[in-house]
Amino acid sequence: MVQKISYCLNISRILCNQPFHCDGDDNGDRNGFELVEEPLKKMCVDTNESDDSSEDVNYNRRKFSPRIRLKMDVERVVNVFGQDDPMFDFGLALDELHIKPSVILVREVLFVMLKRINCENKGRCAKLAYKFFVWCSQQEGYRHTANSYNLIMQIFAECEELKAMWRLVDEMIENGVPATARTFNILICTCSEAGFARRLVVKFVKSKSFNYRPFKHSYNAILQCLLVLNQYKLIEWVYQQMLLDGFSSDILTYNIVMFAKYRLGKLYQFHRLLDEMNRHGLSPDFHTYNILLHVLGKGDKPLAALNLLSHMRETGMEPTVLHFTTLIDGLSRAGNLDACDYFFDEMIKNGCMPDVVAYTVMITGYVVAGEFQKAQEMFNEMISRGQIPNVFTYNSMIRGLCLAGKFDEAFSMLKEMEAKVKIEKRIAMWRAECADSELLDVILDMYECNVHLVRDVLLQTPICCAY
Repeated sequence: MVQKISYCLNISRILCNQPFHCDGDDNGDRNGFELVEEPLKKMCVDTNESDDSSEDVNYNRRKFSPRIRLKMDVERVVNVFGQDDPMFDFGLALDELHIKPSVILVREVLFVMLKRINCENKGRCAKLAYKFFVWCSQQEGYRHTANSYNLIMQIFAECEELKAMWRLVDEMIENGVPATARTFNILICTCSEAGFARRLVVKFVKSKSFNYRPFKHSYNAILQCLLVLNQYKLIEWVYQQMLLDGFSSDILTYNIVMFAKYRLGKLYQFHRLLDEMNRHGLSPDFHTYNILLHVLGKGDKPLAALNLLSHMRETGMEPTVLHFTTLIDGLSRAGNLDACDYFFDEMIKNGCMPDVVAYTVMITGYVVAGEFQKAQEMFNEMISRGQIPNVFTYNSMIRGLCLAGKFDEAFSMLKEMEAKVKIEKRIAMWRAECADSELLDVILDMYECNVHLVRDVLLQTPICCAY
């Protein structure tokens, strides 16, 4: 054990002393990029050591893995976008990079542009992204996918270039690229008027190029998108159009429409849909029960919720942590903390160990009710059971400490939260970027064994890796 800790400490010193080639400080303002899906996090390149010769650049790129080469290519393309000269020929500059566009390269570059949009540069970002998009389409052997069209349309939407966005929709259809549910989601977000949104729905339903899979039919894909956007009134209208067009409802349709009816306060129609679903022989699924428990919790009906949980077991569906947490959240919002305590204990008795969300719901309920001592006890129990607080847990505890007049403790917890977020960010970066998986495993083992031992090391290590 002593040898292992000694080995880990040596690794920590090596990490801290590596010559990271990074411009900027540690507050996140550095050269590089940050992605949303499958993040290829920030990477810094020392341009002073590079040669202008494309042969030398390509030779150096061959030394790295495909993932790292992709990062380098994305960085080189983004550097071209940084040119401010109005006479600069972006197409020629991209040709000189000798980069072959691929689906993943286009995706990552457009993600970079999307993340960099702000109120000052949105016009320039839209133009540069479109120039790159057009350049890629002109390269031999490459064809844009629905995902790349969706990304460039999202960039135009963020930059408020709505006419250009709609022209891309027409181009997408003309080129035979099927529109997806994501396409509809981007377009519907730009519809400020209800009438225009309805026309968009009709256009997608009638479109032969709308790829609505894996949903049963196009209406379900549209209903799912509207649910994510909290467009409950529009969900009602789409559902009526679906019935008029002769489409049948499945369990997903009922779940979405019932939830919309509940959020609109139409409980009579909610229960009518539930009865209709049963008459059509559709059994409630995981999500149906979750919705019902949410309704019963917020309605402060613990006995009915208990009967529903028993009915779930009779039908062969065991309640999960999510079901109990949804119920407890509703009951806490209704102010029934005694029922919250009861179902929290029932959750544990049924073999469902509370996760960080379940604990956070309980803590928040206690804080809102002014019972901070119970919130503190629940927080301590959560820590003792190995659950790591998230930002929402900390927010509730800090609020409780402030309401209790314990401002020094609140400030101390705030600093603890900030430090924890930094540590988690560095571990996430290492997971994405560290070339030596064995070295990463040792670091993480060390972190799990003794957090205090590596706390300072993690906070002092820059968020990038040397290759």
